[in-house]
Amino acid sequence: MDLPFRHGADAGRFLVVDALASWTRTEHTADVAGRPTTHPVWRKGAGPGVIVVHEIPGITPEVVAFAQEVVAAGHTVLMPSLFGADGAPMTAATTAKALGRVCVSREFTTLRTGETTPVAGWLRSLARELHAEVGGPGVGALGMCFTGGFALAMMVDPSVTAPVLCQPSTPFAVTPGRSRDLNLSPGDLDIVKGRCAAGQQVLGLRFRSDPAVGKRFDTLTTELGEAFIRVEFEGKGHSTVTIHRQQAGVDAVLGFFRDKLGAG
Repeated sequence: MDLPFRHGADAGRFLVVDALASWTRTEHTADVAGRPTTHPVWRKGAGPGVIVVHEIPGITPEVVAFAQEVVAAGHTVLMPSLFGADGAPMTAATTAKALGRVCVSREFTTLRTGETTPVAGWLRSLARELHAEVGGPGVGALGMCFTGGFALAMMVDPSVTAPVLCQPSTPFAVTPGRSRDLNLSPGDLDIVKGRCAAGQQVLGLRFRSDPAVGKRFDTLTTELGEAFIRVEFEGKGHSTVTIHRQQAGVDAVLGFFRDKLGAG
């Protein structure tokens, strides 16, 4: 077992604090944009698999707390660390640093439309590996904020049968066109639509007045029809299952995973 550890201020993105003390750190390597790429992956629990993809600035204590709820509901949970200092709190400094990282990285798209984020291939590989290990009908995938749409991109792989989009916010909604874009290539969108036509469902959570989500929920309803399940809250909050946690939203996510994956 790869035991939790502590480093000083020079630990960078591998900083581990008490929030992750009961989790096991592993790694996963797969292709991203033609390059073998390795990211840390935190693991805990038993049962059907769920991949929780963190928001900006990284795997904060609030992200860990939500993932712990998924573990308690009877799941094997993997949290890949794509950027940020693992376990560090959300601050202005950590957020700015993470934004700087994602805006220059070739693993992510921030403004381009009609394109699947390159890191989706890495996440699909992680999902296939987890499904092969734990079995069952498939695995769940949940993204939030910057990574909210990543779960939809992961759904292109048959191993992902329970995708959850929490306040999907890329590409950044700085124009009307970008605010409607799903961060998917046309080919990947066709696959997602085909899976939905065959009975797959997609769960989405947002605050109705969250400007970061833009018009994406309307696009999802237009493209996926009744297969897109909308869970919406009043107000201008943002992080539906972490900083601005809504119990009804967490319950909807856990129920979705239970129904699609068979935990509990």
